Amino acid sequence: MKLSLTKQAHKELESLDAKQFRQVLLTVMGLMKNPEPHDSAQLKGAKRGERRVDIGEYRIIYVADRDVVNVLVIGKRNDDEVYDIWKRQQ
Repeated sequence: MKLSLTKQAHKELESLDAKQFRQVLLTVMGLMKNPEPHDSAQLKGAKRGERRVDIGEYRIIYVADRDVVNVLVIGKRNDDEVYDIWKRQQ
């Protein structure tokens, strides 16, 4: 599978400190091997099959097609802004 990051996801990933960067990056890379891990869930109102997965303090919203994992949003897990950004992207 290939990996695609939105501008927002790329910017957020770059802003993380080293420990959080590693955690989030390993999770994102793991999605390429298994796009539906046991701790992921499909989002309500998802038009393209968007899913979310939590890692530490962060939440990743993504959609997996046959050969591409598109990471749409990366943000704080306890912050509804992640969902606001996702809704604006639809």
